[in-house]
Amino acid sequence: MTHKKQTLGEFIIENQSSFKYSSGELSSLINSIRLAAKVVNHEVNKAGLVDIIGAAGDTNIQGEDQQKLDVYANEKFIQTMTNRNIVCGIASEEEDDFISINSQDENHQNKYIVLIDPLDGSSNIDVNVSVGTIFSIYRRVTPVGTPVTLKDFLQKGNQQVAAGYVVYGTSTMLVYTTGDGVNGFTLNPAIGSFYLSHPNMEFPEDGTIYSVNEGNYFDFPQGIKNYIKYCQKEEDDRPYTSRYIGSLVSDFHRNMIKGGIYLYPQGSKNPNGKLRLLYECNPIAFLAEQAKGKASDGFTRIMDIEPTELHQRVPFICGSRNMVDKVEEFMINV
Repeated sequence: MTHKKQTLGEFIIENQSSFKYSSGELSSLINSIRLAAKVVNHEVNKAGLVDIIGAAGDTNIQGEDQQKLDVYANEKFIQTMTNRNIVCGIASEEEDDFISINSQDENHQNKYIVLIDPLDGSSNIDVNVSVGTIFSIYRRVTPVGTPVTLKDFLQKGNQQVAAGYVVYGTSTMLVYTTGDGVNGFTLNPAIGSFYLSHPNMEFPEDGTIYSVNEGNYFDFPQGIKNYIKYCQKEEDDRPYTSRYIGSLVSDFHRNMIKGGIYLYPQGSKNPNGKLRLLYECNPIAFLAEQAKGKASDGFTRIMDIEPTELHQRVPFICGSRNMVDKVEEFMINV
């Protein structure tokens, strides 16, 4: 007899007690992300088809501009979360400023804010490589009953109440944490439900994969160069395998399952690093730590960094704990 797989909806209800705040609101919020992910997944999967048999120019027959997929994803996630009346504010990597959302009773009663990277790795769409959505959820710090302010969004990553990502790949998965481990759910497109497929995901303590854009090697800090040389050296269980997709969600997802490290350090082209602290690094760091991994800027725990602006960039090193420790060792001993 085959064991019935648990759906994401069932899982959320069953695990509400492990969440320390009002569970109903967070459940609705995760559900709205699930719904938007299904809509975006549908568009991502037909993106190639549109290129082949779709509109010939930049406008369609109604005179509407063909939207880029990342703009579409941004609109869908914002629209879905706004309609569900659960968030008081959203910040998106696609928007210059945060969006304040009033609750339907017009009293600013909602307690959660969401930061989102609607389509991470979108430059890969043209070549049919996996892309993803990353989300991060906090409780507001300003008083309920007032509009949100920038202060609500500039919270340290260690204040997150939930975070996750959706990877739109050969199969579509939603992976998230509420601070009680990491679980992955795979979409069954035939019936439109996400099923628990990867319970209690954890990084192996050590790994044999390193993910970095080696084309930027000469631009990297000396400590990172030394670590890459270490990865390539024939010694013990090395050389390690180099695997770099260029889509953070996909690289992280693979490394969490197989054991590995992802590096996007600073360089002269990106003196502060390239990845954004609030939309990419903090949520991925929260997932990494919940999966027994580690996330650092080379010296400091990512989730302890004090954000000073909405689109702040930081160097990012994340993955199997022992591998991240080794990078920090190289960075300190330059």
